[in-house]
Amino acid sequence: MLRLIRTRIMVLRTLLVIFAATLLSACAAQVRVAAPVYGPPIGVVQVRVAPPPLPIYVQPPCPVAGWLWTPGYWRWGPAGYFWVPGTWVAPPRIGLLWTPGYWGFVGGFYVWHAGYWGPRIGFYGGVNYGFGYDGDGYFGGRWIGREFAYNRAVTRVNVTFIHNTYRETVINHVTVTRVSYNGGPGGVQALPTAQERFAAQERHFPPTALQRQQVSRAQREPELLARENRGHPVIAATARPGAFHARGVVRARGAARARFARRGRERNAPPSWRRTQRLRYESQANRRQWRKSHARYGRRARPNARRKRPRPH
Repeated sequence: MLRLIRTRIMVLRTLLVIFAATLLSACAAQVRVAAPVYGPPIGVVQVRVAPPPLPIYVQPPCPVAGWLWTPGYWRWGPAGYFWVPGTWVAPPRIGLLWTPGYWGFVGGFYVWHAGYWGPRIGFYGGVNYGFGYDGDGYFGGRWIGREFAYNRAVTRVNVTFIHNTYRETVINHVTVTRVSYNGGPGGVQALPTAQERFAAQERHFPPTALQRQQVSRAQREPELLARENRGHPVIAATARPGAFHARGVVRARGAARARFARRGRERNAPPSWRRTQRLRYESQANRRQWRKSHARYGRRARPNARRKRPRPH
């Protein structure tokens, strides 16, 4: 009798364990979440004023093999449009390409569509950013296995230490203009292709931390404001993200020559400190100019002033 009772208890325990395992697996199947897909924020920034034309500048050479070029663009801030210099950055993963952001005219506003990383190049408004981004895809290079090869026809690289290169002539598919927005009056009239629409549905990755640093640094530079540089920024492109006052900085055509800092303290100095230094430099230059113009009078007066008078006998 006792043996029968023990057997029934063992059977009940086994059934309870099986039922609990089945219930947990069903719950896990219901709460399973798909892989996250980054969607570029649309409509976050809406402006009634059109962005300025794209400046003309020279691409700095690639500093590190495997880095990809991200073209410069106009962004909107509290003080208006400011230029984010183009730069070379490392992709977040091997095999990813950068799709630039663009301004689009929607419902009477200029809306910013943010850029993203993905396995294919998506739609970026048909804007011709140059250096392989002619408005329809990217022709500045391609991934070959785990290494990125650069097209020397449109990309500037130093072949002494970057050997993954090729040369392929690029035929412009769109009209070459400096217009920096899509749609609206005077904008680029381009629509996404089937391949670009398919690329928009793939898994995307947001801009890296260095790319966000590039934007924040550009917003703090008064010389990059459109109302200050009149569309000709003194820092149009950098070789590395955030290196605004270092070697490899390229200015736009027609921009004033900037005095780039050489010491480490001056590189990270706030704009107020640099303004004070500029005023001090101008005052010293004016003082030197005054001394130069009055030098001949000073040379005549100094010997007479130092001449010793004869002592009376």
